[in-house]
Amino acid sequence: MIRIEQLLQGMLEQSASDLHLKAGHPPVLRIHGRLTPQPDWPVPDERDMEDLLDQLAGPGEREVFDREWELDFAYEMEEARFRVNVARQRGSIYLTLRAIPRVVPTLAELGLPQVCARLALLPQGLVLVTGPTGCGKSTTLAAMIEEVNRTVARRVVTLEDPIEYIFEDRLSVITQREVGSDTHSFATGLKYALRQDPDVIMVGEMRDLETIAATLTAAETGHLVLATLHTPSAPEAVDRIVDVFPAHQQAQVRTQLAMTLAGVIAQRLIPRADGAGRVAACEVLIGTPAVRNLIRERKTPQMVTVMQTGREHGMQTMNQALHDLYRRRLITLEEAQTHATDPDDFRRLLRG
Repeated sequence: MIRIEQLLQGMLEQSASDLHLKAGHPPVLRIHGRLTPQPDWPVPDERDMEDLLDQLAGPGEREVFDREWELDFAYEMEEARFRVNVARQRGSIYLTLRAIPRVVPTLAELGLPQVCARLALLPQGLVLVTGPTGCGKSTTLAAMIEEVNRTVARRVVTLEDPIEYIFEDRLSVITQREVGSDTHSFATGLKYALRQDPDVIMVGEMRDLETIAATLTAAETGHLVLATLHTPSAPEAVDRIVDVFPAHQQAQVRTQLAMTLAGVIAQRLIPRADGAGRVAACEVLIGTPAVRNLIRERKTPQMVTVMQTGREHGMQTMNQALHDLYRRRLITLEEAQTHATDPDDFRRLLRG
């Protein structure tokens, strides 16, 4: 019988971020962003996959999976927590596990721009962390909540699916609610969070119209709301939110966004030049009066120019972030060019 804890221990020993388990194939680890098969590990068959799921999931979670065929939940060992996704593929179970460290990292430890701390301590507004899957959005949000926790006395409510990092109250009072076990949905949790005397609300994912609408309302009513979106750039986050709504509501949503958007951090994880992991490259958009006007006037493409010239506000484009990491020798020129959003602009930055 294959023991899940042995696999997870091996995952931690290799500093892998993710473990993929599929019937008939060797386990695969994602190490510093690269998929790495483990040919010497036991190969699970379909029966093993059922056993592995039973080792991870409680009776209630197993019941939900058998009904829905999809499930996200958390699993805990002494050394670490894991976010577990279980699904079916070609009739058999497929497991994806992501390691979540016990200790919440600080913004400085993650190498994030200093403006992130300033955004985390705002009294109100909407702050978005965006990027592709696996780019560290949840970790950035956790570090921003921990910045609040260590710096000011505030009431914080998080809505997560599942709960990932565990916070310990320091200066702030934090409650963590998990979709599916503590509340029925992000939208429902947001509705009731407003009655829990919050200063800060963290929304794990703005995944549908109802959640996005509730998030905008929370930010509009005097709370600081931190949330994630899956968009590759900061300006595209604005369009993504607006486009979710029917055409007749989009003008109103643009007005709401113009009033509430405090900042957008669009990030990617880039392999380090020394091979020791990955480093975050962050595009930063700040809700200045100029940006608010562009939101109202549907001129989001012009936000790139505002970011290029907005250093005094803490803004930067992805190209500027990559150039800075390359200049500091944290990433290679090849990696910087690979991830550049505008190759011609990046070459201009190299020429100075």
